[in-house]
Amino acid sequence: MSALLQFKNSFTVDRGFASRDPLAYPKTESWKLESAGNVSSSSCCSWEGVECDNSTGRIIALNLSSSCLYGSINSNSSLFRLVHLQRLNLADNHFNNSEIPSGVGLLSSLTHLNLSSSVFSGQIPTEISKLTKLVTLDLGCNGTSELCAGLLKLRSLGLTNLVQNLSNLQVLALDNVDLSSEVPVRVANLSSLTYLSLESCGLYGVFPASIFRLPKLEYVSLVSNGNLTGHLPEFNSTSPLQFLQLSTTSFSGELPDSLGDLQSLKFLNVERCNFSGSFPSSFSNLTELTYLSFRGNPFTAQRLDSLPWLWKLAKLDTLYIGQTNLQGKIPSSIGNLSHLVTLGLAGNELEGEIPPELVNLPRLAKLNLWDNQLSGHITSCLTNMTQISFLDLSSNYFDGPIPSSVSQLQNLQFLWLFGNLLSGIVELDTFLQMKRLQILQLSWNELSCLAGTKQNVTPPQLLLLGLGSCNLSEFPSFLKDQTQMGRLDLSNNNIRGEVPQWFSNMSVSTLQFLNLSRNALTGFDQVMRTLPWKKLDALDLSSNYLQGSVPIPPASIRFYLVSNNGLTGNFPESMCNLSSLVTLDLSSNFLSGMLPSCLGNTSNTLSVLNLQSNRFHGTIPEIRTNGTQMKMIDFSQNELEGQLPRSLANYSMLEFIDFGDNLLSDIFPSWLGSLPQLQVLILRSNRFHGVIGKPNSNSFQRLRIIDLSGNSFTGDLPREYFQLWKSMQIVNNSTGKVSYMKQCLSQLCLPPQPFLYTSYGQYDYSMMMINKGIETYYPKISDSFTVIDLSANMFEGNIPDLIGELKALHLLNLSNNLLTGHIPPSLGNLGALESLDLSQNRLSGEIPQELNRLNFLAVIDVSYNNLSGPIPSGKQFNTFPKSSFEGNQGLCGDPVLRKCEASEPESLSEGDQDTDSWIEFDWKPVLIGWGSGLLIGMAIGCVFISENCTWFAEKIKKIIKRMHGRRQESTAELNWVGELEEEAEETEEELHDELDLKGEDT
Repeated sequence: MSALLQFKNSFTVDRGFASRDPLAYPKTESWKLESAGNVSSSSCCSWEGVECDNSTGRIIALNLSSSCLYGSINSNSSLFRLVHLQRLNLADNHFNNSEIPSGVGLLSSLTHLNLSSSVFSGQIPTEISKLTKLVTLDLGCNGTSELCAGLLKLRSLGLTNLVQNLSNLQVLALDNVDLSSEVPVRVANLSSLTYLSLESCGLYGVFPASIFRLPKLEYVSLVSNGNLTGHLPEFNSTSPLQFLQLSTTSFSGELPDSLGDLQSLKFLNVERCNFSGSFPSSFSNLTELTYLSFRGNPFTAQRLDSLPWLWKLAKLDTLYIGQTNLQGKIPSSIGNLSHLVTLGLAGNELEGEIPPELVNLPRLAKLNLWDNQLSGHITSCLTNMTQISFLDLSSNYFDGPIPSSVSQLQNLQFLWLFGNLLSGIVELDTFLQMKRLQILQLSWNELSCLAGTKQNVTPPQLLLLGLGSCNLSEFPSFLKDQTQMGRLDLSNNNIRGEVPQWFSNMSVSTLQFLNLSRNALTGFDQVMRTLPWKKLDALDLSSNYLQGSVPIPPASIRFYLVSNNGLTGNFPESMCNLSSLVTLDLSSNFLSGMLPSCLGNTSNTLSVLNLQSNRFHGTIPEIRTNGTQMKMIDFSQNELEGQLPRSLANYSMLEFIDFGDNLLSDIFPSWLGSLPQLQVLILRSNRFHGVIGKPNSNSFQRLRIIDLSGNSFTGDLPREYFQLWKSMQIVNNSTGKVSYMKQCLSQLCLPPQPFLYTSYGQYDYSMMMINKGIETYYPKISDSFTVIDLSANMFEGNIPDLIGELKALHLLNLSNNLLTGHIPPSLGNLGALESLDLSQNRLSGEIPQELNRLNFLAVIDVSYNNLSGPIPSGKQFNTFPKSSFEGNQGLCGDPVLRKCEASEPESLSEGDQDTDSWIEFDWKPVLIGWGSGLLIGMAIGCVFISENCTWFAEKIKKIIKRMHGRRQESTAELNWVGELEEEAEETEEELHDELDLKGEDT
C-alpha cells in the first residue's frame, strides 16, 4: 500500500491529455486511506486497477491504463518494490518523454508488460530482454505520427537480442518503435506467437516467409514499412490466421491460391504494395472475411464483372479494390454484399452507370467511386441510401443536374462531386439544410452556383468547401457564419473587386488552405500588414488583378502563390522571415528593385522559388543556407546581371534551374554538374561566353533539358557532355499515365487522400522554350521530355556523330551557329525526335537519307546552309514546306521545285544481254512509268521551246527498238512494246504539226 501511494503521489492528473480512450479517467483517485494515521484498516487490493493473489495477498497485477497520469518514472520508483507483479499495464498515459527505467528488470515475474502510447522515449533498456517469463510485450504507440514517431528506439539492443530469450512470447507489439533493422529469422522460433505487430518501425530487407507459418499465429501487421520486401508463402489450411495487414510495404509477387484456404481469415489488407497477377478465385472460400483491401497494387487488368468469387463473400462489410486496373461495369451482383458498409472502387477504369443494386445496399455508409469513367445522371434513387455518410463520385463523366433529393440524405457528412460534367443551376441553400454536412466539393464542373442564403437557415459548420469553377460572381454570404473552415476553394470564378472586410474574419483560427486564384480580385478591402488567418498553410491568389505591394502571409504559411497579378514595389524583405516557407511564386508581376541580401537566408525548408517575369535588376544574392530542400529556382525574364551565385552548388536537391532572358555575364557553369538531381538547365538569352571545356566525370547525369541559346559560347560543340547525358540516351517506353515535374502541396498530391483534396494538389514546374520555331510556354513539363537547344551562339566545327546516341531526344536546335561539315547520318537514330533545326550554319553535303527513319519528326529546318543533292522523299519529308530547305542552292527535289539531274540509262553490254538478273528484274512497270511519264513530260516541254523536237521521238523509237532486240520473250509478251512504238511515231507527227502552227518564232 505504501509503495502504491508513493507511486500515485509521484504524478499529477492531466485530464487534458489526448487519450486514445474517450472514457479515460484517473483510476488512482480511489487510492485513499479510510482511517487517519499511518495505518489503514482497508486493503489496497480493493483499489481500482489493483489485483492481488487471493492466497498470499501480494499484488500481482496493476492496470492503470488511460488513467490521465502525467510525470516521469525513474529506476528508484516505488513501483519496482512490487516484485511479485505479473501483469503491468501503464498504457495510454503521458510520461513526459522520460526513458523506460531499467528498474523494470527487477520485476522478474512479469508475464504481461504494456507501456504502449504513454510518451516514453529514448532507448529501450536491455533489462526487458531478461524478463524471460514475458508472454505479452507491448511497447508500441498508436497515437498520431507527431506524437509517436521516433520516440522509442531499439537500435542499441536490436530486435534479435530482444526476442532471443523471450521464448514464451505470445504477443509482440512494437508499433512506431524505431527498429531500423531487418526482421531476424529468429522470430520464426517463437512457436507460441499469436500476435505480431511491427507497424512503422523502419524495417527493411526481406521479411522471413517462415514467420507466416507459425502454428498459432493469428494476427500480423507490418503496415508502413516501405523498404520491407517479401512475398506470401503457400499457407497451410490448418493455419489459424485471422488478421493479415501488409499495407504500404514493398511485398510483391502474386497472391497465392492457398490464401483461400485460410478459413479463419477475417481481415486482409495488402493495399499499396507491389502485388501483381490476378485475384485468386480461391478467395470465394473466405466465408468469414469481413475486411478486404487490395487497392493500389499493379494487378493484371481484369473486368470487375468477371470476378464471381467476390460476390460470394457475404460477410464483407469493407471492400477496397481501387487502383487495381479494374475495367468493365459495376455488376448488379454487387447487391449480394448485403452487409457492406464501406465500398471503395476509386482509381480504376470502370464505365457505365451506377447500378441500382448498389445504391440499395441497406447498410452502405461510405461509397468511393473517385477517378473512373463512370457516366450517366446522378439519379434521385440516391435518396434510398439513408445510411450514407461519405459519397465520392468525383473525377468521372457524370452529367446533368445534381438532383435536389440529395438534400434528403440527412446522414451525409462528406460529398465529393468535383471534376465531372455536371451542369445546371445549384442553389447552395439546398446543401446548407444538411445539418451534418462537413465537406462539400463541387469544383470543376459546368455548374452555376447561387450563393444566396434563405432567411432563418443556420448553415452547418463546414470543414471543406469547394466551389471552384462554379460561375460565382460574389463571395457566398453564408461564409460569414463559418468558424471551423479548414479548406476553401473559390478559384476560377467571376468574383470581382476587393475582398470584403468580413471575409477576413472568417475561420481566423482554423483556415489552412485558401484558393482564390483565377478571379478578378483587385485587393483586400482593408489595409493589412499581414493576412489574418493564423494557421494558414497554403494560399493561392494567382491570376487576379491584385495591385499594390505583395500581401504578406502569416508566419505559418508554407505554400504562397501570387503570380500573374499587377503587384508593384520591391521584393518584401519580411518574406525572408517566413521560416516554414516551402513554395514561393511571385512570377509575372511588376515587381522591381534589387533582390535583398536576406533572400540568401531564406528558410531551409524552401523548395520552390519562382520570381520569373518581373523587373528585378542587379546581382543575384549568394545563398548562405545549406539549401538541402531547394528543388526549383526560376529567375528568368528579369534584368539581373553579374555571375551565377556559386552557392547554387550547395543545393543538392535542385531539379530545375532557369535564369533565361536576363543580362547575366559568365562562363558555362560546369560546377553545376555536381548536382545529382538536376534535370532542367535554362540559361537562354544572356551574355554567357567562352568555350565549354571538358566536364568532370559523372557531370549532369540526369540532365534532360538544356537551353543555352542566345548567348556567345564559342569553340566546338560540347561532345564530351553529350556522352554524359544518360537521361537523353534511354527511351521511356512506358505506356502509363504521363507524369510531370511538380512540387507536392503538403500531402495533397500523394496517393488519393479525398479528405485533403481541393481543386489542385500540386505546383507544376513551367518554362518557356523555342519548339518547332515558335516560342512556346509549357505550363507543365513531362518527366520524359528531352531538349537540347544550343542555337544562336558561335559554335563551330562538325556536328559529332555521337549525338545520335541521345535516342530519347525530342527537340534538337543547333541553328544560327558557325557549324561546318556534313549532317551526320547517325541523327537517323533519334527515333523520338520531333523537331530538328540546323538552319543558318555552314553545313555542306547531302541531307542523309537516314533521316527518313524519324517517324515522329514534325519539323525540320536546314535552311541557309551549303547543302546539296536530293532532298529525301517519302514519309514526313513529303510534308515539309519549301522554307525548311531554302537558301541551299545545291538542293534539289519537289520541296524546292528544282529537279534533280537524272543519269541517262546506259545500254547494256553484249555480255549482259542474256543474264538472269536482267530477266528477273520487273522491267515492265519501270518502262511504262518512265516511258509514258518522260514521253508526255518532254512532249509538253517541246511545245514551249524553240528547238526542233524530232530528235525526241527518234530517241524514244531507238530505245524501244533496242529493247526489242535484247529481250528474248514471246511475241505476246512484247505486244505492248509495239503499241508504244506506234504511239511514239504518232507523237512525232503531232509535235511537228504543233510546231508548224506556232510558227518560226515559237
